[in-house]
Amino acid sequence: MSATGSGMAPCRFAHYFVICGIDTETGLEPDELAALYQWLEADRHGRSQDAANAGENFEQSPLRRTFKSKVLAHFPETVEWNPFDQDAVNMLCMPKGLSFRTQVDNREPQFHSYLITREDGSRTYGFVLTFYEEVTSKQICTAMQTLYQMHHAEHSGSVCASSSCSMDSLASSMDEGDATSLNKLHCCSSYDMSRDTLYVSKALCLITPLPFMQACRKFLTQLHRAVSSQQPPPLPLESYIHNILYEVPLPAPGRSLKFHGVYEPIVCQRPSPSELPLADYSLKQVFELLGVENLVQVFTCILLEMQILLYSQDYQRLMTVAEGITTLLFPFQWQHVYVPILPASLLHFLDAPVPYLMGLQSKEGTDRSKLELPQEANLCFVDIDNHFIELPEDFPQFPNKLEFIQEISAVLLQFGIPPEGSLHCSESATQLKSLALHDLVNDKKNGNLPGDALAVFELLQGNATLERLQALAKRTGVTVGRMPALGGSTVKEKDSRLQCEEEELREATLNVQVREVFANRFSHMFADYEAFVIQSAMDLESWLTNREQMHNFDKASFLSDQPEPYLPFLSHFIETQMFATFIDNKIMSQWEDKEPLLRVFDSRIEKMRLYNVRIPNLRSSNYQKSTILKESAQSIEQRLMKIDHTAIHPHLLDMKIGQGKYEQGFFPKLQADVLAAGPTNNNRWASRTGTAQRRKDRLRQHSEHLGLDNDLREKYMQEARSLGKNLRQPKLSDLSPAVIAQTNWKFVEGLLKECRMKTKRMLVEKMGHEAVELGHGEANITGLEENTLIASLCDLMERIWSHGLQVKQGKSALWSHLLQYQEREEKLEQTAVSPVLLGPERRKSETGLTMPFLRVSLIQDMRHIQNVSEIKTDVGRARGWIRLSLEKKLLSQHLKQLLSNQALTKKLYKRYAFLRCEEEKEQFLYHLLTLNTVDYFCFTSVFTTIMIPYRAVIIPIKKLSNAITTSNPWVSVSGELGDSGVMQIPKNVLEITFDCQNLGKLTTAQIGHDNSGLLAKWLVDCVMVRNEITGHTYKFPCGRWLGKGVDDGSLERILIGELLIPCADEDVSKQCRTPPLQRSPTQTRRLSITSLAGRNNKPNAGQIQEAIGEAVNNIVKHFHKPEKERGSLTILLCGENGLVSALEQFFHHGFKSSRIFQKNVFVWDFIEKAVAYFEMTDQIGDTEEETESFRSMYKVFCHYVNAINVTPRNIGKDGKFQFLVCLGARDHLLPQWIPLLVECPLITRMYEECALLRDHLTVNPLIRVLQTIHEFNITLESSLVKGITL
Repeated sequence: MSATGSGMAPCRFAHYFVICGIDTETGLEPDELAALYQWLEADRHGRSQDAANAGENFEQSPLRRTFKSKVLAHFPETVEWNPFDQDAVNMLCMPKGLSFRTQVDNREPQFHSYLITREDGSRTYGFVLTFYEEVTSKQICTAMQTLYQMHHAEHSGSVCASSSCSMDSLASSMDEGDATSLNKLHCCSSYDMSRDTLYVSKALCLITPLPFMQACRKFLTQLHRAVSSQQPPPLPLESYIHNILYEVPLPAPGRSLKFHGVYEPIVCQRPSPSELPLADYSLKQVFELLGVENLVQVFTCILLEMQILLYSQDYQRLMTVAEGITTLLFPFQWQHVYVPILPASLLHFLDAPVPYLMGLQSKEGTDRSKLELPQEANLCFVDIDNHFIELPEDFPQFPNKLEFIQEISAVLLQFGIPPEGSLHCSESATQLKSLALHDLVNDKKNGNLPGDALAVFELLQGNATLERLQALAKRTGVTVGRMPALGGSTVKEKDSRLQCEEEELREATLNVQVREVFANRFSHMFADYEAFVIQSAMDLESWLTNREQMHNFDKASFLSDQPEPYLPFLSHFIETQMFATFIDNKIMSQWEDKEPLLRVFDSRIEKMRLYNVRIPNLRSSNYQKSTILKESAQSIEQRLMKIDHTAIHPHLLDMKIGQGKYEQGFFPKLQADVLAAGPTNNNRWASRTGTAQRRKDRLRQHSEHLGLDNDLREKYMQEARSLGKNLRQPKLSDLSPAVIAQTNWKFVEGLLKECRMKTKRMLVEKMGHEAVELGHGEANITGLEENTLIASLCDLMERIWSHGLQVKQGKSALWSHLLQYQEREEKLEQTAVSPVLLGPERRKSETGLTMPFLRVSLIQDMRHIQNVSEIKTDVGRARGWIRLSLEKKLLSQHLKQLLSNQALTKKLYKRYAFLRCEEEKEQFLYHLLTLNTVDYFCFTSVFTTIMIPYRAVIIPIKKLSNAITTSNPWVSVSGELGDSGVMQIPKNVLEITFDCQNLGKLTTAQIGHDNSGLLAKWLVDCVMVRNEITGHTYKFPCGRWLGKGVDDGSLERILIGELLIPCADEDVSKQCRTPPLQRSPTQTRRLSITSLAGRNNKPNAGQIQEAIGEAVNNIVKHFHKPEKERGSLTILLCGENGLVSALEQFFHHGFKSSRIFQKNVFVWDFIEKAVAYFEMTDQIGDTEEETESFRSMYKVFCHYVNAINVTPRNIGKDGKFQFLVCLGARDHLLPQWIPLLVECPLITRMYEECALLRDHLTVNPLIRVLQTIHEFNITLESSLVKGITL
């Protein structure tokens, strides 16, 4: 091949023209690779290997066997940029080898495409038209006759049966027409040389650098038409092939091209560098085959890099679905095994223990159940022909899935495509369609609807479901209004589209609009990804050398900033190879040209930021539709309607006489010498390319000259935000000192204003109406909203610390400042004892024992963050430090301390910087101080997997008991995220420190001992537990004895915690703080209920009824909140104003608890006696009906009480009553049990006549109130049910 031909290859439309088929010289050869596979399969299934030996599989008719195809010719010989891979091309042009037919078989030409992925990840596309040509070689016909006779002799007298092996069925060739019966199958598989005409498959293939599928299909179809036509083509076929190989250039980016086939012109277009990359496979067909819902599920599996197996009889369907879905991945790219058409000889690829996306040809009638795949645990199986998918177990859903499906459905309905596909795939399809239609008619905000009018029935023509709706409307006399056109075109428009078929334009428009919807999702999900990229290497070489050991993305910090509903999906997705490659491309772009997909994606994010200005809004989970559908479709429409370039027409070549002879039905033997090389005088492409490159370089230099660095762009965005004006890009040379000063002053004002707005909103959200309504302190804004607001505050603080920097150091200006402060302070610490900020002193208990002081300082909190290994970037560390300081109510104090080092601030910042404007800085710190009035758990709730040191102290009451105990005490702490497990406490120490994975907000503590030794009885005041990082201290009041023979005889108690308020803050925040959490019932209340001394303090009947109503009301409110917003249910059940204490008051009212020989009587004593009575009594009630119902109820009641009594846990009588109430609430049995106790005769002996339990006017309302919690599914904490077997 000439140098010219190879040199122009990069800008040629097609690289190779290939012909594959039967080599008449070598004759019929079995396909060895397929035969070897059959042999291995036979071995694996324990069948005779002789049957598969050497490919001579006599079980199959010769017409159904696999024979080797060969590349008969390819032009040119080689292309420098794309060396010809003969084996791969032959295998993919004819994936199952040669196929034979007779005159009775279907011989329609088949089109399919394929791709070859090279080692560097680049792709080459092949487009193949397979047709059947009569076999003229007598040798081949005779060989086929002989093979058939051998096959017939082998199976004479029996009917040909198909193999039972499922993998054999995979390797077998395509179905023979619709051969459903065995007789017909036998007939179709027979061959008699004297009677039948034999045909063999031949493939024509174009290999191109870009996937111009539609254009190549048209060209190959016209070539075949020329071969099969009665009239010879206008020019020899060599002219057309030479033309497409050497004279048709690739369309320039953003341009369209017309070239000529044998009979008609062919048009193709290529997107500009700022548009989504070229994708020519029909997404319309993909949606018709799968339906929107199935496609989104498969798309999610691909994003999460699972194993995807596509399954269809049609090769082109496999390719269309594979290419269609991978096209939607923008800006990401599939990084693993990608074989859309798996040749029969490569079926062992299915054993690959890696993610893959492969296409497998199915045989008609092969059931999915018969298909034995090597691995199915992580497989997504897509049966394209039957509109059916099998998904792996437990994989996260795509964020905003329903709204996403609705938006896609709206686009499809514009083009008359039913969202559920050609078959009805799910029950939700009809609902989706109605939702999408509703959106189309009412929501014109996005500007995506064309202006011309169209009646609804025109839009939905051919859709059976909606035709029925139309008929119904007609019968009922409802007039169907007209609405904006959703597809189709007027006669005038058709006239104007002389250059392009209407259907092609519609498909191209649909393709780009659907892709825009998908691209828009990623643009919103990853709008802020750049802030979390770790760019630690100084040069490309060192980065590449250490790539494996380096973290390139701060995942923990990125996830901590995301809306909560996205986390299940995103936490998986950011671990994939496609995401890692995307980030690698981003890092490498600092040394090389940006990867094209990344360039387009980054430019879209930039545009979004400029339009939205408010960056943090991008993190909201509110669904935002694409707003550029119409715009993106217009650019394609303009290119196709106005052709930019026309290629040279095919022309006569200098061919030898007698060549190019036409014979109908046979593809001619092409003249190799005229096709081996292109023309030598066609250098204008090279010059055009050179000119374009020079123009591109000039433009790039110009844009670099005008470009703003990131800091300055951020400043101008801030100015636009402050002034509400459109962002403009001024020339740097225009900025005089006066202009700079004025601009910076506006920045300072804008930053302060934004800080005031943010802190105000955070306070309003946090202290909203829910906190007032609920009263028990469970009111919180959703974790999602809180996370978004705090992330927004972090953004603001980074911008403040970036303003007026002398020299930028690292990605986070705040963390850089903190590090330099830390370095100076640590040097001072070494030379002198620096003052240490101590935490506020706690009120001491009656023992004088309390928590040791916690050292609190800015440096200490920095060290905590530096010790969190999950945070990998400076941006992440700064955000983690802000979250920790905010949770500790020290953010303003820490920043004031940081900025008090004025020498450091002057060194780091210019005079006009925000941090050097004293008045504004003070106001900024004051606004942050206001956040101390609410409780944030923004560090604890985000870094849920880190190890946290805790300290627990047990405080006994010395005045009434021993300060020490001879028994072995233990403690177990539980929180919203888990529990610590039982931990033994050393004797007489009463204090323990332990490291544990983050428990979240602490809810309960269990305390107990083993009752050993002489001094076993122990009166415990409370248990204190402190998170040593956040400083949160929880008090778990007890005020009860632990020991046998004292109090209620309990050796362990479950305590409910309350978060202590630092004393220093109490006076400041008393008026505006969110209500405190509930805690364990105190000793004072216990005494007031049970003792005679506390009779004057006992609540009256009205107060008790009110307390029960309030407790039940709080539980109902708890369940009416979104699940993510709910607090601890244990507090609502067992806390100071919880259901247990309210019912305890009810049962103690009028209870005869007078001491007999100084021994207390407990409510549990009454319950145990009632159980004994029920078990001894045969019948309760007057009538037989009452007897049965009461009997079943009291049996259940006795079962629960006995189960609590036999628990191995050493729980006292009050603890057992608590268990009974909690279990009764969980199993919705409390309203059944109360009437049993009321009717029990023992009640008259143990209760005064005035007791609430003996008054039907109070008992009946109580039962009705308790019934209101029946509709809720109550789940108890493990500490409340452990050891109880029901």
